[in-house]
Amino acid sequence: MGCRSGCWLLLLTVTFLGIASTSTFADTRRPKNVQAALRAKWSGTPLLLEAGELLSKQHQHLLWDFIDIWLNADDNDAAQSHHSAKDCLKKILQHGRPLLTEPLASLFEFSLILRSASPTLLLYRQLAHDSLSSFPLPHHDHEIIEPKNNTELDPLRVGVPLNSPGGKCCWVDTGEHLFFHVSELLSWLQTPAELVGDSIHRPEVFDFDHVHFDSSIGSPVAILYGALGTLCFKEFHVALVAAAKQGKVKYVLRPVLPAGCEAHFGHCGSVGATESVNLGGYGVELALKNMEYKAMDDSTIKKGVTLEDPRTEDLSQEVRGFIFSKILERKPELTSEIMAFRDYLLSTTVSDTLDVWELKDLGHQTVQRIVRASDPLQSMQDINQNFPNIVSSLSRMKLDDSVQDEITANQRMIPPGKSLMALNGALLNVEDIDLYLLIDLVHQDLLLADQFSKLKIPHSIVRKLLSTLPPSESNMFRIDFRSTHVHYLNNLEEDAKYKRWRSNLNESIDMIISLYENNFPLRLGIVLYSSKYIMQLENHSAEEDGDKFKEDISNMIMRLFSYIKENYGIQMAFEFLSKVNKLRIESDDHVEDAHLELHHVEAAFVETILPKVKSPPQEILLKLEKEAELKELSQESSKLVFKLGLSKIQCSLLMNGLVIDPTEEALLNALNDETQRIQEQVYFGQIKSHTDVLAKFLSEAGIQRYNPRIISDNKPRFISLSTFIFGEASILNDIDYLHPPGTMDDLKPVTHLLAVDITSGSGMKLLRQGLNYLIEGSNDGRVGLLFNANQSAESFSLLFVKVFEITTSSYSHKKNVLDFLDQLCSLYQQKYILTSTVEGDRTQAFIDEVCKLAEANGLPSEGYRSALLEFYADEVKRHLSKVEKFLYRILGSESGVNAVFTNGRVTYPIDESTFLSADLHLLESIELKKRTKHIMEIIEEVKWQDVDPDMLTSKFISDIVMAVSSSMATRERNSESARFEILNDQHSAIILNNENSSIHIDAVLDPLSPISQKLSGILRVLWKYIQPSMRIVLNPVDDFSNTDSSINGPKAFFTNMPLSKTLTMNLDVPEPWLVEPVLAVHDLDNILLENLGDTRTLQAVFELEALVLTGHCSEKDHDPPRGLQLILGTKIRPHLVDTLVMANLGYWQMKVSPGVWFLQLAPGRSSELYILKEDDDESHNKQSSKLITINSLRGKVVHMEVVKRKGKEHEKLLVPDDDEDLQDKKKGSSWNSNILKWASGFISSNEQSKNAQSNSLEKGRGGRHGKTINIFSVASGHLYERFLKIMILSVLKNTHRPVKFWFIKNYLSPPFKDLIPHMAREYGFEYELITYKWPTWLHKQKEKQRIIWAYKILFLDVIFPLSLEKVIFVDADQIVRADMGELYDMDLKGKPLAYTPFCDNNKEMDGYRFWRQGFWKDHLRGKPYHISALYVVDLKKFRETAAGDNLRVFYETLSKDPNSLSNLDQDLPNYAQHTVPIFLCHKNGYGVNHGVGARRIVSEWPDLDLEARRFTARILGDDQEPMQSPIQSKDLTSEDSSKEDLESKAEL
Repeated sequence: MGCRSGCWLLLLTVTFLGIASTSTFADTRRPKNVQAALRAKWSGTPLLLEAGELLSKQHQHLLWDFIDIWLNADDNDAAQSHHSAKDCLKKILQHGRPLLTEPLASLFEFSLILRSASPTLLLYRQLAHDSLSSFPLPHHDHEIIEPKNNTELDPLRVGVPLNSPGGKCCWVDTGEHLFFHVSELLSWLQTPAELVGDSIHRPEVFDFDHVHFDSSIGSPVAILYGALGTLCFKEFHVALVAAAKQGKVKYVLRPVLPAGCEAHFGHCGSVGATESVNLGGYGVELALKNMEYKAMDDSTIKKGVTLEDPRTEDLSQEVRGFIFSKILERKPELTSEIMAFRDYLLSTTVSDTLDVWELKDLGHQTVQRIVRASDPLQSMQDINQNFPNIVSSLSRMKLDDSVQDEITANQRMIPPGKSLMALNGALLNVEDIDLYLLIDLVHQDLLLADQFSKLKIPHSIVRKLLSTLPPSESNMFRIDFRSTHVHYLNNLEEDAKYKRWRSNLNESIDMIISLYENNFPLRLGIVLYSSKYIMQLENHSAEEDGDKFKEDISNMIMRLFSYIKENYGIQMAFEFLSKVNKLRIESDDHVEDAHLELHHVEAAFVETILPKVKSPPQEILLKLEKEAELKELSQESSKLVFKLGLSKIQCSLLMNGLVIDPTEEALLNALNDETQRIQEQVYFGQIKSHTDVLAKFLSEAGIQRYNPRIISDNKPRFISLSTFIFGEASILNDIDYLHPPGTMDDLKPVTHLLAVDITSGSGMKLLRQGLNYLIEGSNDGRVGLLFNANQSAESFSLLFVKVFEITTSSYSHKKNVLDFLDQLCSLYQQKYILTSTVEGDRTQAFIDEVCKLAEANGLPSEGYRSALLEFYADEVKRHLSKVEKFLYRILGSESGVNAVFTNGRVTYPIDESTFLSADLHLLESIELKKRTKHIMEIIEEVKWQDVDPDMLTSKFISDIVMAVSSSMATRERNSESARFEILNDQHSAIILNNENSSIHIDAVLDPLSPISQKLSGILRVLWKYIQPSMRIVLNPVDDFSNTDSSINGPKAFFTNMPLSKTLTMNLDVPEPWLVEPVLAVHDLDNILLENLGDTRTLQAVFELEALVLTGHCSEKDHDPPRGLQLILGTKIRPHLVDTLVMANLGYWQMKVSPGVWFLQLAPGRSSELYILKEDDDESHNKQSSKLITINSLRGKVVHMEVVKRKGKEHEKLLVPDDDEDLQDKKKGSSWNSNILKWASGFISSNEQSKNAQSNSLEKGRGGRHGKTINIFSVASGHLYERFLKIMILSVLKNTHRPVKFWFIKNYLSPPFKDLIPHMAREYGFEYELITYKWPTWLHKQKEKQRIIWAYKILFLDVIFPLSLEKVIFVDADQIVRADMGELYDMDLKGKPLAYTPFCDNNKEMDGYRFWRQGFWKDHLRGKPYHISALYVVDLKKFRETAAGDNLRVFYETLSKDPNSLSNLDQDLPNYAQHTVPIFLCHKNGYGVNHGVGARRIVSEWPDLDLEARRFTARILGDDQEPMQSPIQSKDLTSEDSSKEDLESKAEL
């Protein structure tokens, strides 16, 4: 870090729950402090309930165990009432920790302290709101009374408490009833007719719900809302558990504590509920303010107000060599004198001035200090916290050559200053990592380690498994379509037209790319098939009744095509197909989807071959109809398509085996991508001159079958099977597996578990395909069966299950066992499923037939007969019930399930008509290659220590592989890794070994970087609670130039700050957080501590207002659907927030709070053209919503895909104005007109907005009338908020129309947000606070002022509600002197923006007009350069033309150059005006002038300023110094005056 003399290095960092000290400005005055805290917006949640949620994350049973332990604890209320909050926390931990093993128990304690489960309880609170609001209850005063303003400003109801309904703290919701008394519930439970009820009215049960493990599948749902610890909870819980055990109900618990119920139970139950939830895991920065612009409001000096008693400084921090905590321990009687001495040292601390050459080795010296410290992590953190104090001693440290040499050697392999981090081998994004994300990732791996240990896997192998990464192979799959049934139109090797191509591909690849744009050499081929014949194949009737198959038109075409190709060549065969299509369209008035008739085919055939034949074509036609060979060829071609799995796609396009949509756009995109792949492989020598490219690609990634459910771009769903493997209650423990013939004793890395509904034909089809899979043979797979049945399972179904059980347990090694089972299935399917009635008792007949089949296949019939005659139906029913519970738990389906689980990969639901044995082979090959093979290789190395040798069978090892691979597939982690081991670590690394830990962290860190400041605290927390192994190689920057600051912890306490320097406070929070200041008396944008007076500590409290839900929306083989409108809400209120999709990566963003939300396309053109694509529903006309659960502080990123409705494939979403009339005639609606159907008047769910529609005439407040003028502005700091109030008054005093102001919420101070509602009422205007989180993919500005400038222009299309059609931006420091209505109504001539150009009539300013020279002159090409202080945005046109997307593209390109966009908000639209056109607004009568200089230039400025200040003082009751009069306010120096006048003239 290079510093000139007098430069201050201000670096402020604290650890979690820690406090930091830094150097002070050289001043004899008493040092001042700054404190910041961050809390959640929602009211507190009980720690007891949070503990239960954290335990349920480990295992669902643990919550119920914890409840039983707590209820049975021998404590009475009197004893509890004397517990402090700290005692209660200890008590909760004493009950919770024993349920877990280490280090999960320590992680549980840390997560509880971190309050990470609080958002989950808020989710249940939202569901409790919905439960109460669904029932009109006249006898219970349950209504939630919400202040109107609160609802308006909090549409997501984050801050709305859950009030106790009629004084009741618990209730049960059954969907049809709410029970507030246990007696009512017991009465309901005793009424069988009530229990049956109507399943339609059952409340929805979600995946995250706590369902009691004794609950019966299919029973009525009873949801208990209540809190552990209350008396009513115990009564309801005991009753519901008893009912669940009796099979009467499905008991679901949703923990909530309504407001007012804290007094109903012991103190420990309510700890945490009565106070705000203070959050950790964020950073606070105090930076020296850039004073380029005057930003201090000197009109008032506020006296200090203490918000709370600030905590004292951390006395364990060293001050000038003294550690005062130890001194005070030894001499407590001298406390006042010791503290006075400490204050003296702090006030006289002067940071030494360092010359540039003294900083040369500072990075290396820092490494040496850290590595040689007794606690390296503590040392690294202390250096980051106290850098100004430590920098001098660091620079004087003698640097060892060994440290310098090792760093130099490492930096040959990794760039200086580069930071990397990996958790168990998987790379993490160090820029995005935060405490909550890292804790979740660690917890995920600890759970896996715990599961693997229970499987008896040695610890060393557990570590190896957790650190292994799957092969880094592409997710690209190619269909191996090679067959004689593919008809190629051309031949690149033989055709004369391609002879000019060079044979040496290395020399011609560039020419290939250039020629592709005109006539790229593609080999074109087709495979023809008959959809009717394939339908018969799906029904298994074509093979049996092939001769009876009735020819259809498709088969006729295929036969004629084959005849023409064989006799007249491929070119003429293709001409025949073209003529068939031509005749079809011509016969029906040129309609594209005209119906194909037989005479079209015959006419095309005659027309095609007529010039070539001697005999009449009609005779040939009659002869061909009876040609058996051609018939066989056509059927074989259809069978190929069926086997490849391509028949479900009406017209599929394969390009080198890749399946793409048959559209021109998709084809061109795919050709581009494939050409690039070929080019890369040619460059690296992987494709040579004589390489068969198709054969190479298909050998590397070729598969024999295509099934879009299996081969999908989305990650498949996985379930962890490790918890179901061992233990008496395990369902998988009862399974005896079936194997391919002769492989029973071989290890099988892939296990297919087939869930089969034995009472349905579709279930039997799946079962038979599973048997065919084994009969066909596989070296790596086995099949286990999970039989289940619907409620009407007959005795034959139970006997069928028993036969399978006998066979798999006793005879699975026999030669013909698979044939026997297949024949048994055929028998059972034909006689006992397909027949509608069964005459008399045919049990004996069924047993006889089973024995007969057994005899025929060499199995002992007497074994079957004796076992079946002693068969107990109840035993089989219990097994079926056990399977049903398992399937319900993992799938949520109650009965009649057909599904496949391949090493935990879920394929459900099954389409029985197209799911074949080939699909099981496909699943096997994919899972073995991508997720299982590398795990099997590790498991095979294990030397089993604690396992009985008799258990070490192939089945045991196969079970282990299945369990481990399924568990490993469920975790979220990056597939990328880095070779940390190649870096040296003898002299420049922190190494902390813990052989017993399952967590290993590798990192490369620059110890003086912002990333290190953040991670040093996080890594110390991990070491304290988890003790992971760590290897941190330090990698400093040679040129030590600059460092930011960050903190982690519930409170940031900065001590000993410089008094006369202007500071600004910034927060560094996890990406999904939207944070705002809620308590701050002083200006946090301009902190000048010498103005604090007697107050020692400036304090600020921030609030987590909401989380950000972000996502990316895509449309397969198309650009993202820009302009697509999305809405989000609950089932009761489906539209709470809205947004639209950007073209940039299909990105979208909405505000959410923890809860259950439903995302859907907005009514209007968006939902008319598109639907959400669902994995299990290929319907192109079904509209649905996407369930989104927010139950943590990490927010969520949603990837969604949309598809066009059938018949709408060629319509555009955004309809230009010119096309509106045409569109209205065709459909009666357009994108623009349809907005108002759903969004007009609904502006971010603000009730006020319903009366303030942007396009309506109305009578507003204070007698205002006409169309509302919408004005947008942004301000930061008290000075600009003062200007903003003046601007508001100047607008209102010059118009009689209603006005609505839109303010960016991010930077407004708490006093302004308190004042603006009163000002709105007093002066008769409306307002709304809006916000938008900066997208992670967009280059972010670091300086606050530049971020504010960016908000003026970058997000105009998405920051406002979609119903707003026009807005005027006015800078906060402007004064308006004319009616803004004129400007608002101005016709912008179809342009999205209207700006005023800079004037050029003042010749004195010519030297300052930079746009008339150099770059700007060349770029503008005669266009004017506009001023950004005032402009109009036609939001309708702005969105329609994707102006926002274009501006963001220009910004992303330009902003990475620090020398560009110096005036960001002004330069960007001027630069982009060739693409985003600007309407010139030449009227100067609006009289907009700058604020600071306006006190002399504008006569009304002092009066407006005085009025605004008096109003502020009256409302907020500020304790202020006497306000300056207008005359006194002109006391600027003449130098300042002339400078400001020049600035003002420059804009005028």
